[in-house]
Parts: sequence; C-alpha cells; structure tokens
Amino acid sequence: MAHLKSPHRTKSNFTVTQAFDKMIFERRSDLSPNTINDYIVTGKHVLRYFEEDPVIRDLERDDWIGFFNYLTDYVNVPAGIAPRPAKPLSSKTRRNIHTNLSALYTFLVKTERAEFNIIRTIERPGSKSSPHIDPFTHEEIDSLIEACEYTARWSTKNIASERHTALRDKLILKILLDTGIRAQELCDMQMKNVSLAQKTIVVPHGKGDKSRTVHFGNRTAKLIWEHLDQRKGIKPEDYIFTVDDTYPRPMTRHALRRLVGRLGDRAGVKNVHPHRFRHTFATEYLRNGGQMVALKDLLGHSDFEMVEHYAHFVQADVKRDHQNASPVDNWKV
Repeated sequence: MAHLKSPHRTKSNFTVTQAFDKMIFERRSDLSPNTINDYIVTGKHVLRYFEEDPVIRDLERDDWIGFFNYLTDYVNVPAGIAPRPAKPLSSKTRRNIHTNLSALYTFLVKTERAEFNIIRTIERPGSKSSPHIDPFTHEEIDSLIEACEYTARWSTKNIASERHTALRDKLILKILLDTGIRAQELCDMQMKNVSLAQKTIVVPHGKGDKSRTVHFGNRTAKLIWEHLDQRKGIKPEDYIFTVDDTYPRPMTRHALRRLVGRLGDRAGVKNVHPHRFRHTFATEYLRNGGQMVALKDLLGHSDFEMVEHYAHFVQADVKRDHQNASPVDNWKV
C-alpha cells in the first residue's frame, strides 16, 4: 500500500470510486458505454494498487507516480477456463488509464471540487514512443475477402463448406477499410445512418460522443445493396450487422474481433483486428492524395497527433520507395 500524505488539494471528501460514480452520473448523457466501462476499470486498478478506496484529497503527485510505476510492472492474468498466458499492460492501456484519471480531475476542477489537475503534471506512460502502425497490404486484403467464402477445410475430408454469412462478412471488411470507422461505430450502425444515394454513413456517437459523417465508394455501395436485399423488411432502427438471422442481436466489438481474427487464420494473415483496417484506411487515404485536415475529421480525432503519425509513416514509405526505384541507382548512371 502506498504511503499517503495530506496536501488538501481538493475540496471534497470523495474517494476515487465515489468521484468516478459522480462524474459518470453527471455526464452520462455524453459518455458512451465503452467510456463508462473504461472509467470503471480504471477505478479497479486504483483500488488494486492502494488496497483501499483512497480519498482523492489525500493523494499527492508522488502517490500517482507510484501508481503509474505499478502499472508498468503489473501483469494481467486473464480470467476464464481456457489457459491463456499472463501479459503486462500495454503502453496504450496505461495511457488510457492516465487519460481517464486526467478526465476525473478535470471534472473535479470544473465542479469546484479540486484546485487543479494533478494528473496533467505527470507525463503519460509511453508517450515518447510512436504508436505502431501496421497497415494491410493489397494482397492481404484480397486473402481476407476470399476467406469469407468458405469455412476452414475439414481435416478428415479436406473439403470446405460455403459460409452463409459470406456477404455480411465481406461487407464488414469493406466498410472498415473504406471508411476507417472504429469497431464499436460499425457495430452501432443502423439503417437510418446509411445513405446509399450520398454514399455516406453518419456516426452519431463517435469517441467523445461526437457526430461525424464518413464516406464509402461504389463497390461498397453495391455490396450494401446486396446485403440489405437479403434482409427483407429492414426498418430504420434496425442494426446493419447482426450476430445471426434467427435472433437478430446487434454485433458486439468482441464478436467482431473474433470474426476478423478467424478470417485472418483462414487467410493466413497474421495480427488481424478491426483497428488495423483503420490504420490501412488512413495510410491509403494519404498515399492517394487525401489531406490531413479531412483525414482528422473522417477518423473523428480531436487533434492532429495521430494523423501526424500516419503522415510520418507514409513519408517514410515514400522514401523507401524512392530508394528502391531511384533511376540513377538502378541505371547506374
């Protein structure tokens, strides 16, 4: 347990859990379910470290630095029956926890329950390293789309069956690739959000509960028509992607991740997850002449930080291409 001091930097006797509960209650209308869940998980990490529910005004900067150091060494043991290896928290997860705690202090400051945001005085974990960007190649995308057609081959008969969800799954891959939307945004898509005439999708509740419009091309539009033609009588409030036809429950992020992961296994493509399609969209958008300002809006980012990472990645790609294609070097002139 950390040694707590009493600098009295907040005006409230809230514990961390009570403060998160209060923030969620007052801001519920502009918080997504995923954001609320992230706040709850962050609170659990705080309780795990301090071994109690600490009063926020008793925590000073050194206590929080100790907490973030603890996260660096923390090893997560997955729950469940199936054996899975324990693994440390990723830099992204630790940064998200930092962001969530900063949001909590910002809320306390705005509601005059704290004097300043102490988390902002602590550098974000892993903030000096650039995010890993690993877009798909054209050949990998072709292999994934082809993998939608058939099941894995039976080991006894070396045959594969046609998949009844092939059309749906192809459309999922193409929308992820063509629009760059997030996994949850795809799962939340309803018929009323899609305009085939304009070739647009309205994302009503993106990150930070911000609305935006994304676009898709002719080939994706044709596949949407085919998918909707299979679902007779679809209503504006119906979800575009459901788990099955018998009990049309909307697809979840976890189901989506499992789906694309299995497609990757059949296609022989490694590290297939929904966010990698977003990286591919962003890098291809810039390679094909798209502007950074437009890309920021299409991706739903509040600033240019991530877009600049994409731009640096593409610029390095152009440099490598020139090194391979340099006329002077190749012609030896």
